[in-house]
Amino acid sequence: MSSQTLPESFRLRAGNFNLLVLRLLDPRPETVLPALGDQFRRAPGFLRFALIVIGLADLAVAPEEVDFRGLIEGLHALEIVPIGTTGGSPQMRQAATAAGLPPLRVVGGRDSEAEAPAASAIPPADAAPPAVPTPAPAAAPPAAGDAPVAPAFQGSGRTAMVVTEPVRSGQRIYAEGADLIVTATVNPGGEVIADGNVHVYGALRGRAIAGAQNDTEARIFALNFDPELIAIAGFYAVREGLGAAPIGRPTQVRLDGEEMRFAPLG
Repeated sequence: MSSQTLPESFRLRAGNFNLLVLRLLDPRPETVLPALGDQFRRAPGFLRFALIVIGLADLAVAPEEVDFRGLIEGLHALEIVPIGTTGGSPQMRQAATAAGLPPLRVVGGRDSEAEAPAASAIPPADAAPPAVPTPAPAAAPPAAGDAPVAPAFQGSGRTAMVVTEPVRSGQRIYAEGADLIVTATVNPGGEVIADGNVHVYGALRGRAIAGAQNDTEARIFALNFDPELIAIAGFYAVREGLGAAPIGRPTQVRLDGEEMRFAPLG
C-alpha cells in the first residue's frame, strides 16, 4: 500500500504577547474581586475578555490560605481570563498549578519574581586583596577662549508606526517595539498601545497605553486630552481618576515613580 503525505493541518510558532499582571496584595477573592469589578465598571471594555497573569510575589501567606479556585471563578464571572502565574514561592506556584494556573516565565530572561539571585562566591581567607585601581588624572580645564561643547543628543532608537485614519470604537492598534503616532482622533472605545511613546495629534477620547513592555520612561502626548483610560508601564488611571489633569487641552503624561504627572504641551 502506497503511503500518502497528509496535508499540513497546523503549525507551532513562538509568539510574544502583552499581558496584564494582576498582583495580588490580598489572598481573599472576596476582597480582590469587588475592587476589580469596580475598576471594570469605570473602564467598561478595558478588561473584558482580557488575558491576565496572577502575580504572587507580594503574598506573604501560606499557599493553603489562597483560594485560587474561587479567584478563577470570580474572574471568569467578570469576563476576565486568568492564564497563569508569575512569582511566588515554589509551594505557592504548585498550589496555583493544582487549581489550573501554571507558572509563566518572562520572555528573554529569568523570572525575577520567582527566583532569587545567586549568592556571590566568597574568596578564601588567604586570597590576596583586590588591587585598588589608580584614579585617572583629572582632565585639564578648557582654555578660557574655548566654547563649551554641548553633549550629543541620543534618541530612543525606536522606530515609529504612523496611523492616519481615526481609531474607531472597538479597534485596537499596537505598535510593537515602536512609538505610535496617530494623526487623527482616537474615538471612545478605541485603544492605542505602544511599547514606546504614544502620540495623538488629534483628540484622545479612547484608551492609550504607552510603555507596554514596562518602559517607565514612555510618555503619552495628545493635542486634545480627554481619554477613557491611560496607562504607562502597567500603571493606569481611568477617566474619573485623572483629577486635575488638563482635560481637553494639549497634554503630556509621564510616570514619576508610581504616580502619573500631567503637563501642558507647548
